[in-house]
Amino acid sequence: MKEQQNRPPRSLGSLLFSRRFAPLFLTQALGAFNDNVYKTALVVLITFDVAFSGSLPPALMVTAAGGIFILPFFLFSALAGQLGDRVDKAGMIRWVKLLEIIVMLLALPGFLLESADYLMLVLFLMGTQSAFFGPLKYGILPEHLSTAELPAGNAWIEAATFLAILGGTVLANLLILEKGGTILIAGLVITLAVLGNVTALAIPKAPPVPPSNPLPALQWNIFKGTAALVGMIRKEGRLFGYILGISWFWAVGATFLTQFPTYTKAVLHGNEDVFTLLLCSFSVGIALGSLICGRIMRGRMTLKPVILGALGMIVAIADLVWASNHFCSQSDHRMDIGLFLSNWQNLRVVFDLVAIAAFGGLYVVPLYAILQRESPGHQRAQAIACTNIMNALFMVLASVAALGLQALGLNTTDLFGMLALGTLFALFQGWKLNREAA
Repeated sequence: MKEQQNRPPRSLGSLLFSRRFAPLFLTQALGAFNDNVYKTALVVLITFDVAFSGSLPPALMVTAAGGIFILPFFLFSALAGQLGDRVDKAGMIRWVKLLEIIVMLLALPGFLLESADYLMLVLFLMGTQSAFFGPLKYGILPEHLSTAELPAGNAWIEAATFLAILGGTVLANLLILEKGGTILIAGLVITLAVLGNVTALAIPKAPPVPPSNPLPALQWNIFKGTAALVGMIRKEGRLFGYILGISWFWAVGATFLTQFPTYTKAVLHGNEDVFTLLLCSFSVGIALGSLICGRIMRGRMTLKPVILGALGMIVAIADLVWASNHFCSQSDHRMDIGLFLSNWQNLRVVFDLVAIAAFGGLYVVPLYAILQRESPGHQRAQAIACTNIMNALFMVLASVAALGLQALGLNTTDLFGMLALGTLFALFQGWKLNREAA
């Protein structure tokens, strides 16, 4: 389908009912929800079910699970991007979603046999499927949406992603340890995969954009392909600048999400319900900020929200660190959610988390939209694939840095403060890109 550059801008709500966008939106939302149901169920089983067998201690297996899911993004994103630029993206999405059904069917024996090792292998396959889907879901948007609609489309994609993280995490926690929970989860992930396939069938065709010069041969060596892809995109200075900005957002988001359990217990002295509240606040905040950004950018492609978003994140994180110091002298008593919300200082923490996440949504949506607009049509999926590689790299580096800083004696609140300092560089990068675009 030819890019719809002259189509007038639409409202956020109308896009959800558009034949050009709704099937893709539902397909990606179901996929993200399914990923998080499966990952959360696996982690909970490893952590709390003594009958669940594995070759490593539970703590190590939980840590390994995060790496196993991210590893395919390093290995296969470059190949996924090359394929996505050579074939009909909608057709490739249908094949990738069919693979999701196969992967979820493969998970069934693991749940029945209570084998953590087997389900970790399936987790790797799920990560592989997601690695191939990523360049397609973002790369196809400019094929079906006008330039003016790209911010709204990306806003809905980001909002759905983080609400799916929230919904999948909460639902899996509620179901997995109940009687027959493993069967419920196995049936649920298979059902979600089937539903994703149904919605994918309605995505309009998106044939590849013809390049001005013949495309180079497909690079099947995944290591050479990854190095070549990153090197190619690095030569496109502005594109790589957008990618680095997006990757910083994912590093910040991943750090907050992984530190919430420790922060809840060690700093806020709250129980598991308080942890769920923090997760809800952060996820809803990103969704809210993304949709607000889609609204204010309607019809305009500008980097100004990136600057505002980075500045807002810095201020909100700084206030969170300041507010968190209130809890340092409290006892080890675990507050339930009612007691937690009865104190205005705790409400300030919740507000800060919503603000951090909302400004994060404001920050990242323009970067995705402008990256899609400025990427050459015949290399767009590869640009998104490079983004996924860098996102994974930044998240891994953020985890390693967090471990190193904690080993040096820094606590969770200190880590949040370091994120605020790092976001200063993101603020400068956004200002620099906006100035170059002026």
